[in-house]
Amino acid sequence: MRPPPHILVVNGIKVRRPVFVLAAPHSGADLLGRALKRSPGFHVTIGRAAVAHVVYAFARRPSITRRGLGAVRVLRDAMAESWQILPGACGECPAVCREAGGVTGTGPCAAAGAVARFGDASPDLLYSAPVLLQAFPDARFVQVIRDGRDVAADMMADPAALSWFKPVRVSDDTEFPNPFLGVKSAEHIDRWKAMPTPGKCALRWRGAVRLAAELHRELPRDQLLTLRYEELVASPAETVETLSRFLETRVSKVALYGRNVPKVGAWRTRLRPDDAALVEKVAREELARLGYR
Repeated sequence: MRPPPHILVVNGIKVRRPVFVLAAPHSGADLLGRALKRSPGFHVTIGRAAVAHVVYAFARRPSITRRGLGAVRVLRDAMAESWQILPGACGECPAVCREAGGVTGTGPCAAAGAVARFGDASPDLLYSAPVLLQAFPDARFVQVIRDGRDVAADMMADPAALSWFKPVRVSDDTEFPNPFLGVKSAEHIDRWKAMPTPGKCALRWRGAVRLAAELHRELPRDQLLTLRYEELVASPAETVETLSRFLETRVSKVALYGRNVPKVGAWRTRLRPDDAALVEKVAREELARLGYR
């Protein structure tokens, strides 16, 4: 007999239909996280340590996500800890989370009595999506897809993103296939180590959008919404209206305006011709499938 669904209660509030934002690095998850975080009734966290530790453990060792209720319980507990509304809680949040909420002190950034929905837009949450669905069967997922060439250009300017490409990050217990690195087999790891940074960025993006495609095939339409970064930047009001209908609640539009958002197509001036050619070679199939010409 199937066990009854677990009901998570945080701050005296039942967690119902939580929202999780999924994307490859530098694909716009932070923009949507900001919009949700500033929307009435939402308590959204971004990059809290409790969640980040679990997310990256799952990303580096995908087999952990297949360990049944153990993985589910760990991730659910991490989310519950992250969503706690306590005095000084925002002092433990990374800068991106505090900035998204407009927090200048230690918080908390939300009042428990005003919270109706929870969510998380932590980086690389995509790799935990199957476990999130088991932990929260009624969850809503929002995917953001961006041109892999623009993603590579932004990753190459981000020391935190580049730190994952250091050879020391690959150890004897690294598992393959590894969507996080974009490497299919241990036999390819030497080629990965020798590959220039733009190629590694392309592999990371390629692995992420392949996972996104799997989710698109597996999840019902009422639980998954896929958005284009390019549409979000060009028409934020229309995109937010689509998001609001999907979540059946009002999402803030104001949060998306007046920010220094990376331009669409900036890779043409930011990537050297050889680097752009390598990115396009590595990610050719996915770029074409998603309509990025």
